[in-house]
Amino acid sequence: MIQLLFSLLAAEAALVVVLLFRTPARRLVLLAVDRSKRGRGPVMVRTVAATMLVVLGSSGYSIAKIRRREGEFAQLTPTDQVLASRHLLEASLMGYSLFLGLVIDRLHHYIRELRSMKKNMEAVTKQSRVLEEAKRGGAEEIQGYQKKIDSLNEQVQLLKHQLVSKAEELKTAETNALALQKQSEGLLTEYERLIAENEELRKKLQKVELHLSNSDSKKNT
Repeated sequence: MIQLLFSLLAAEAALVVVLLFRTPARRLVLLAVDRSKRGRGPVMVRTVAATMLVVLGSSGYSIAKIRRREGEFAQLTPTDQVLASRHLLEASLMGYSLFLGLVIDRLHHYIRELRSMKKNMEAVTKQSRVLEEAKRGGAEEIQGYQKKIDSLNEQVQLLKHQLVSKAEELKTAETNALALQKQSEGLLTEYERLIAENEELRKKLQKVELHLSNSDSKKNT
């Protein structure tokens, strides 16, 4: 019993040392503890712990019983002293074993928690990086769109200036066309007047020629 408890205590102490330091063996120990906590493992561990507590209580009761004998007889026999020492050693080993088992369980739990927290931190860090890159990309896209908008505004302003200049040219052309139209109307009136005068002069010339021809005929007769 004592040898078994010593072996158990040494194994638990080794497990605690392995869990305290980051080594390749630590991962194997964590996997072994994980498997022991699955299925029927927790039931077996609780059963063993309960048995050890019962044996620990029995050892304590035996030690108390031997101490009462010492009070009655004022001195213990060598056999009682050996039994008391044996029960005390067994109780101490079982108490240390239970304590180391609790330490192993808590170390395993905290290591898992730290790993999950580290993974969560890495995921959050990656998400923050992605968001920062997206913000940078969005800012660059916004700047690109702003540049395009500025260039389009410049083109719109240029087209407005061109439209104003074309409107002024159109007004000038319309004014010139009106002036030309008035000038052409005046020329047409003058042309019609000249045609009328030409017709009148032609008629007068015909009358003069007729008169001259009549006077010549009279002289000949």
